Amino acid sequence: MADKLISINPSTGKKIGGYSIHNEKQVEAALTIAQQRFTEWRKQPYSKRAKVLKNIAKQLRKEKEVLANLATQEMGKPIQQGREEVEKCAVTLEYYADNGEAFLKDEVVVTDASKSYVTFQPIGVILAIMPWNFPYWQVFRAFAPTVMAGNVMVLKHASNVSACAIAMEQLILKAGAPAGLLQTLLLPSSRIEKVIEHKAIAAVTLTGSTEAGRKVAEAAGRNLKKQVLELGGSDAYIIMDDADIDVAAQICVDGRLKNSGQSCVAAKRFIVTKKVKKAFETAMAAKMEAVKWGDPMDETNKVGPMARHDLRDQLHEQVLKSIELGATLLCGGYIPKDKGAYYPTTVLTNVKKGMPAYDEELFGPVAAIIEAKNEADAMQIANDSEYGLGGAILSKNIAKAEKLAVTEMETGNIYINDFVHSDQRLPFGGIKNSGYGREIGTYGIREFVNVKTIYIK
Repeated sequence: MADKLISINPSTGKKIGGYSIHNEKQVEAALTIAQQRFTEWRKQPYSKRAKVLKNIAKQLRKEKEVLANLATQEMGKPIQQGREEVEKCAVTLEYYADNGEAFLKDEVVVTDASKSYVTFQPIGVILAIMPWNFPYWQVFRAFAPTVMAGNVMVLKHASNVSACAIAMEQLILKAGAPAGLLQTLLLPSSRIEKVIEHKAIAAVTLTGSTEAGRKVAEAAGRNLKKQVLELGGSDAYIIMDDADIDVAAQICVDGRLKNSGQSCVAAKRFIVTKKVKKAFETAMAAKMEAVKWGDPMDETNKVGPMARHDLRDQLHEQVLKSIELGATLLCGGYIPKDKGAYYPTTVLTNVKKGMPAYDEELFGPVAAIIEAKNEADAMQIANDSEYGLGGAILSKNIAKAEKLAVTEMETGNIYINDFVHSDQRLPFGGIKNSGYGREIGTYGIREFVNVKTIYIK
C-alpha cells in the first residue's frame, strides 16, 4: 500500500506534493483530542463560538489569494472561482455566528406539563468525508453549522487535495480557535470504514458519489450512527416553450460550466420541445463554444482542466458512447493535445434514453440536449432519473413554473430562471440516489444535534 497521498497539478500533469498517510496511532490520537475538545467546546456559550467562527472568517479573507492558488494547483479550479469560493466560506461562517443561537433556541410546546419544551444539544465528533471539487466550501459549509451547534469535526478529504485540507486545519488554528476543533485525517478511502466504526465518532456527513454514499451509509448504519449524504446529480433544466431562448441558454451555460462542469448540482440535462429545440441548440452551442478554457491561472479562462486525467478520459468515453448510440455532436468532444487534463466545452443533442449522456452523470463541461414531445413530457423526462438533487425551470410564466416546481419536479432544489447553486440561508440536499439529509440553512444546523424533549410536571 502506498505510504503517501499524492497531489498532481491537472494543468501540467506534474506532481506537486506527497503527504504521509496517518498510521493507526496518529488516527487514534486525533480522535482522542477531538473527544476531549468536544467535552470543553460544548460548554462554551454561543457568544464564544460565534467569536471563533468570525475570527476564522477573517483569517480566510487574509489568506484568500494563497488558498485560491492552492486549489488551482491541486484540482485545477479557475483562479477567480477559487477566490469566490473562499469568500463564500467566510460569509457562511459569519452567517452561523450571527444566527446559530436563534436557530437552536429552545422551542416551548404547550402540553399537560407545567413546562415542556424541545432543546437542541450537540452530539459529539462529526466525521466529514469530502470531495475535491469545492475543496474549501464543501468543508466549511459542514463545519460552520456543526461547530456553532457545539460539535467538533474530523475531516477525511479527497486524497488529491490534501494540501487544501492541511491548510484549512492550520488556518483555523492561526485564527485562534482551540486545537481539535477541526483535524485532518490523511487516509486512503479504504481505511475510512474503521474510522466510522470508532467509538469517538457520533455521526458522518459525506459529499461524494452515490456508490461512496452507499458504502458510508452501510458502515454508519451498522453502527447506528446518523448520516447526511449529498451524492451525485444529473440536474435537468426544462426550457419551456415561452422562455427567452437567449437568456435561457446563457443561464444553462453558466449552470453547466461552474467549476469547469465538475459539480454534483451543475446543469447537466437540457430538455426542450421540438418547438424551441433548434433555436436552443443554436444558442447553446454558440455560447458554449465562446467560453474560453485553458490555464486556470489565466483570469480570462472560465473553464480549467478537469481534476484528474482519468476523470477526463471517463467523460470522453461517455461522450463517444453517446455519439455511437445516435447523439449528435454540436461542438467539442475531443481530447486536446495539451498535457493537462483538459476537455473542451461540448454540446450533444438528440440525446435519448439508453445513452450515457441521458442515463449517467456527466461530471465535466458537457451539455446534453434532450427533445420532449411537449412540456408535460419534458417534466416526465426530467424526473426519469435515479438522481434528485437539483433542477431548474426556465419560463416567462412564473406562476406556472412555480406550481410545477412545487408539485411535479422530483428534486431537493429547484430554481426558476436561474441556475442551481447553494446558499447558506437555504437547505441543500437531495432525494432518491442523490442522498438524504440537508446541509446549511436552519435545517443544516439541526442535523447533528440531539432533539431533546424536556417535560416538567
